[in-house]
Amino acid sequence: MNQEKPLLQMIQERLNSGMQDLPVFHSVAIKLQQLLGRPSFEITDVVELIGEDQSLSGRVLKVANSSYYAGLTKIATIKDAITRLGAQEIANMAMLASQFEYYHSSNKTLNSMMQTLWNHALACAVGAKWIACKSGYQGLAAEAFMGGLLHDIGKLALLKALDDILKNKESATHLSAQLLHEIMAAMHEEVGYQLMKGWNLPDFYCDIAGNHHKPDFDQSNILLIAVRLADLTCKKLGRSAEVADPSLTIFSTPEAQLLGLKEIAVAELEIIIEDAEGITMN
Repeated sequence: MNQEKPLLQMIQERLNSGMQDLPVFHSVAIKLQQLLGRPSFEITDVVELIGEDQSLSGRVLKVANSSYYAGLTKIATIKDAITRLGAQEIANMAMLASQFEYYHSSNKTLNSMMQTLWNHALACAVGAKWIACKSGYQGLAAEAFMGGLLHDIGKLALLKALDDILKNKESATHLSAQLLHEIMAAMHEEVGYQLMKGWNLPDFYCDIAGNHHKPDFDQSNILLIAVRLADLTCKKLGRSAEVADPSLTIFSTPEAQLLGLKEIAVAELEIIIEDAEGITMN
């Protein structure tokens, strides 16, 4: 009888053999981010890309008309949405609308973890965008939102690898919440960084995925700082996979100090993250 491989070895083999094949990104959403990373592009290119997937087009319009984004009049077409909100914002909506479908599993333990991860990603995205605007970097708001949404993509990749292993009955290991947390804590930053690099996403997204927990970080990288601060605030409030840590003093963190956020602004941030809803996904 063959001895079962260690679970970590099986996960690493999955990642090594086909990280880009893991179902964590929608191809159109990725193409949009790559398109916007070019020096120049046409709005018609954005419209045509989203139009490749009619289901995605519908979901983008639904998000555009949710309470989080909606204006005084309803957005009826993708072109209208781009005109009102900008190409980067629409590309972000496409990523947001498509990401939701990947945070599901038939395994109850993994599905629960994925749902928690999705709620954390959404809260972190909303928080990072608010931080960028509040600290005077409105021009980085859309990128901050996307950085927050994707900062833990390595965790999703790990959960998808585990899901595949279990579906193929390759492991009989009991997946306790503690074991899952340990695996993700040890591996998710590097996995996320490599995943972003493999998909040729802009370097600043790769840096966020790979450095949002490291004690030594680039203190000139505003997007990274915004996402780190949003992530820490989520941890304090229990909007993450970790147990809430009310003892965290967000105002005194290096991230808050680097952005020059006053104590009252940090209190506002906590409210924003606690109330991070209003984006219709279903």
